[in-house]
Amino acid sequence: MINIVENLRAVRNEIETSRKLRKVEINEPVTLIAVTKNHDVEMMQQAIDAGAQHIGENRIQEAAEKFKSLNREVTRHLIGHLQTNKAKQAVRLFDLIHSVDSEHLAAAIDNAAYSVGKIQDVLIQVNLAKEETKSGVYEENLQSLIEKIDTLKNIRLRGFMLIAPNYSDVEDCRPLFRRMYEIFDKVRKTRQDFEYLSMGMTHDYKIAIEEGSNVVRIGTAIFGERNY
Repeated sequence: MINIVENLRAVRNEIETSRKLRKVEINEPVTLIAVTKNHDVEMMQQAIDAGAQHIGENRIQEAAEKFKSLNREVTRHLIGHLQTNKAKQAVRLFDLIHSVDSEHLAAAIDNAAYSVGKIQDVLIQVNLAKEETKSGVYEENLQSLIEKIDTLKNIRLRGFMLIAPNYSDVEDCRPLFRRMYEIFDKVRKTRQDFEYLSMGMTHDYKIAIEEGSNVVRIGTAIFGERNY
């Protein structure tokens, strides 16, 4: 039987250990997002009751159904790919959208946020490894997307998100995390309200934190394997 309380405690301990091993000169805390994709609302509630302050969902429809009966105060993150035709739902449901990867999507989120009188916080998803199976803007196109977002009035850029390849040797992720932190740190020095570097999941979050991540997205280590 899954013990969410114990699993959360273990993950938090690992996060603190990894913070002490950081290769970069920062000492900022790490935000833990409990990823509840494919887990029921009861498990989500257990995690929140055990102290989880942030939850992450991948799919709009699944999240909408759970949130109807969640009955808990928590910060809600959309970490999965977002289609432009679901931007309005996303804006209504989520506090932070991690997966902006095009000017078209940024504009759709901006329009949706305007229609509900909201300033929507977002992260740009970056695809450093240029994996064809993953979303995300390539590094060479990142600056133009930042500049586009800066022209929009109802969307606010808060940082970057990276999903590293699922390498058999997790150490192979390290150069990507390091490069993403370098990009993040350079941009952060020139902007206000730019503070989140979301990278690291169950299999690679310790290395991600060592290389500068301050947001990790953990599902399996907290809730066990998903039922697809």
